[in-house]
Amino acid sequence: MTQDSRTPDHLPRLHLDQLLEELQARIEAMRGTRDRIHHLLEAVLSVGSELDLPQALRRIVEAATVLVDAEYGALGVIGEEGGLSQFVPVGLTQEQIEAIGPLPTGHGLLGELIRHPEPLRLAEISRHPASRGFPPRHPPMHTFLGVPVKIRGEVFGNLYLAGKRDGREFDSEDEAVLSTLAVAAGIAVDNARLYEQARNRQRWLEANAEVTASLLSGTEEPAVLELIVDHARRILKADLGALALVEDDPSTLRVALATGAEAERHQGLVLPRRGSFAGAAVAAGRPITSHNISRDPRITAGPPRWRAFGPAAAVPMAAEDGARGVLLLARKDPLAVFTDLETAPLLAYAGQAALAMELADRRRDAEQITLLEDRDRIARDLHDLAIQRLFATGISVQSALRFVEHTEARERLLRAVDDLDETTRIIRSTIFGLRRREGTGKNGLRSRIVKAVEDAVAPLGFTPALRMHGLIDTDVPADVADAVEAVLREALTNVVRHAGAAAVEVSLTAANGSAILSVEDDGVGMPENGGRRSGLRNLAERAEKLGGRLRVSRRREGGTSLEWSAPLTGGPG
Repeated sequence: MTQDSRTPDHLPRLHLDQLLEELQARIEAMRGTRDRIHHLLEAVLSVGSELDLPQALRRIVEAATVLVDAEYGALGVIGEEGGLSQFVPVGLTQEQIEAIGPLPTGHGLLGELIRHPEPLRLAEISRHPASRGFPPRHPPMHTFLGVPVKIRGEVFGNLYLAGKRDGREFDSEDEAVLSTLAVAAGIAVDNARLYEQARNRQRWLEANAEVTASLLSGTEEPAVLELIVDHARRILKADLGALALVEDDPSTLRVALATGAEAERHQGLVLPRRGSFAGAAVAAGRPITSHNISRDPRITAGPPRWRAFGPAAAVPMAAEDGARGVLLLARKDPLAVFTDLETAPLLAYAGQAALAMELADRRRDAEQITLLEDRDRIARDLHDLAIQRLFATGISVQSALRFVEHTEARERLLRAVDDLDETTRIIRSTIFGLRRREGTGKNGLRSRIVKAVEDAVAPLGFTPALRMHGLIDTDVPADVADAVEAVLREALTNVVRHAGAAAVEVSLTAANGSAILSVEDDGVGMPENGGRRSGLRNLAERAEKLGGRLRVSRRREGGTSLEWSAPLTGGPG
């Protein structure tokens, strides 16, 4: 009877414990929901406060992985062609990213969300029909949750989450939270894009203004091109900037300028149009991008030069007569892919480079026309004024000779008449030379020699001394002039390669029936065994064909002396 009396008291106590446990569970669930909502609000505020677009994208993915307790996350930006133009992963180390290889472009399961922009939850990724597996060295992933990110009703990209922690599956609550974050992310991305567009528009306007001011002020073409590359590299935060120009050979491009990381590996390179990234931009006629230029299939020619770089962009410099060249930019960060928003202003900006080159060409043409006009004016003045006065003076002196009886005085007057005749001959020769160059458009030997010396300044590291004497532009025949220029360039090249000189003196004289070219340096001098004489055989042959000679010797004070000569008759005597 005692047990019967305890039973009614015991049952209500058990029922009460169950109610308390259920209440506690509901309180915990409410607290968890409250915390999750709180974290969601924090994530929305954090994402919405970021105006730097790359940072905004990364912050969105980081917030998503925390909210749904996922090990891996990513945001894929959809490009104009329907694939992924940008991919921002979270949860992978830099070593894992490099080991995996090229980032996804929107095929397989990731492309499913692009084709069908609706939330997608999977307990096992490999079981979905669109799944194509993972590339080698990719970490294993099983559970999956993806939602689209929309901006003003248009799908901007997709949020991808994988690997729910503790082996659990993503549930409907995870989907609801992530969808809510995706709405906030769309607004945040839209704001960041508008801010970035306004900021970059201002930067491009400032850059264009500086380039235009440089052009109008007469700045030389190389300086303007360097300015254009530096601005593009700074605005788009590229590690390397290069400018490749179209050569006379239409099948090649020459890298005229390279700045930034590993620029020395690209400066001066001659690239084929087929098989190079720059050539692909010329062929496309529009901006092109690469997620990883070191593995880009369009690059098939030349040694590997892009191992240190990942994303790249190239845009042709369009002009009226076709592309003048290509502006190329590259980044080292494999995730910093060039977006459509970044490359869109490049086409107009690269037009500035083409305009700079076109204006420089027209300026040179105008200068050439002015020079020819000056030559014509000088020739007329010499002919109409100087020669006539010299001729009249000579006649007057000859007329006065009959009044001079002193023998020595007569001899001096006769020498003066001879000097006047020689001066007249020199002036006539100069006039002929001026008008001959005007008709042919070919530079005289003087300017060609100066150009050859100027071209040697950069490799030598100093400016050689130059002296010229005589009627070089008029008395030196064309074949001898061509040989003199070739010999000078070869001699200066030998000094660069072998002499280790700190000073070079160049002298050219046209007198007494011979053209004599002398090149002296203060370098190591000719070796005793004549080890370098084989390289001078070509110079000696040039002299022999023209009836001249070559003499190379060691200077007493150190260095080498080269003297090359040929008769002014233009052939062997």
